[in-house]
Amino acid sequence: MASRPSRILAVDDNKQNLDLLTKALTSAKYEVITANDGQTALSLVENASADLVLLDVMMPGMDGYETMRAIREDSRFVHLPIIAVTAKAMKGDREKCLEAGASD
Repeated sequence: MASRPSRILAVDDNKQNLDLLTKALTSAKYEVITANDGQTALSLVENASADLVLLDVMMPGMDGYETMRAIREDSRFVHLPIIAVTAKAMKGDREKCLEAGASD
């Protein structure tokens, strides 16, 4: 059985969404680190030893798809679980996320 992740990186450009994710995850006893854009997320993946990434796909600048691809380019993070998060899912978005490197 896989071990439960202890440190989760939550990435979202919407502060309210990030606050809600953080509150829910910390109440479930996870350690949460946050980023509000893709570039910051990449830096935190490099330096913060996240066990799981929750990644908004619709962000300005470097969107979630670009961020997933950049994370996956580094062989150290090829098995890091990345869960794509979006409030506006459209038909085909799941497949697009999986193609970009999301775990789910």
